[in-house]
Amino acid sequence: MTLTAADAERRVALVLGNSQYQHAAPLTNPARDAEAMADRLKSLGFEVVSGFDLTKQQTQSTVAQFAKQVRGADVALFFYAGHGLQVSGKNYLLPVDAALEDETSLDFEAVSVDFVLRQMSRETSIRLVFLDACRDNPLAEVLARTAGVKGAASGLAEIPIENGGAGTLVAFAASPNQLAYDGSGAHSPFTAALIQHIGESNVSITEAMNRVTSDVFKATAGKQRPWINVSLTTEVVLHKVDLNAPLIVGEASTPQAEGGSDTRNTGTAPGQSDDQLALNLLRQKIPKLATDEPILFDRPIKFGDPAIDGKSIAQLIKSEPLFSPVEGLDKSAWEGKHCNGCHEWNEARLCEQAKNFAANDVSVLRLQHPLGTRFKVALARWAQGGCK
Repeated sequence: MTLTAADAERRVALVLGNSQYQHAAPLTNPARDAEAMADRLKSLGFEVVSGFDLTKQQTQSTVAQFAKQVRGADVALFFYAGHGLQVSGKNYLLPVDAALEDETSLDFEAVSVDFVLRQMSRETSIRLVFLDACRDNPLAEVLARTAGVKGAASGLAEIPIENGGAGTLVAFAASPNQLAYDGSGAHSPFTAALIQHIGESNVSITEAMNRVTSDVFKATAGKQRPWINVSLTTEVVLHKVDLNAPLIVGEASTPQAEGGSDTRNTGTAPGQSDDQLALNLLRQKIPKLATDEPILFDRPIKFGDPAIDGKSIAQLIKSEPLFSPVEGLDKSAWEGKHCNGCHEWNEARLCEQAKNFAANDVSVLRLQHPLGTRFKVALARWAQGGCK
């Protein structure tokens, strides 16, 4: 199976995101960031325990569920987006009902990051932590001013890494004691970059975080720099791909039925597993290009879609999208703009995206794309040919 590399190991993730705060101004992106991250991790083979806009009691229940599920996992992952603060070097995550009227409130209203980390450290091999929780937090100021709590600050403090297993990676959206931006787009700068890079094919998690850091630094004009503390004794690649494996068509597939059908007819080979059969059935939903010729970056392509037929990949990434790049986005936000203006694509970066399409054919190629689904199919074929 090339959908993910997770079939050989067990991966469990806890994903939390809080936006609708009751005693502070709501945040635009955290819950949305967490939902997108949960979907991304599921596509990478994670069992995901998630919660959005949770109270303290709901947060504790969700962490308790995760604690039971994560025991013995090969990879344990924690992602949080929302308000957080540090007090005397200890980090706390804030549920939506936190008021923080005095120092006692921390124990009863906030959730200690150390508490969550303890749950994910039991009999696990690799631990990955991502905290997009350094937003400007008015509750930290209230706690410091009215309750006289020394050392209360919005930014998070450095987390020491303990030995054990194959190691740990802790990634903050911003450097210690610094603030992170919630962002004016669909996601925060940190989460947007993380979603893009965390599952890139054959890319280690440390290299992925280098790319995240670079993207966030550029997106914020140098005002925000993620910080990573890593102590891994082995290379961690969440998406291993055999680039020589068959693309889209399963090993047990039969040739396309005659009559110009837009999808493939997939047969069942003797001894074929239920998982492989399910994958092949899903592959039938992927549209086929109108050409079997090699796909090259600057050569016109017969897509089988009149809206883009005869254009090359190089031309299309500079053209206007056919559909909204984000579901529900107002047409005025994307009409008249070209895709490359948002993605800043060059051939190398586009090739990485194309490799993801090739490797995740079932989960990705059936989904709509601003330039049409056949454009993604063409990108996958282009990647299989070496991105020439």
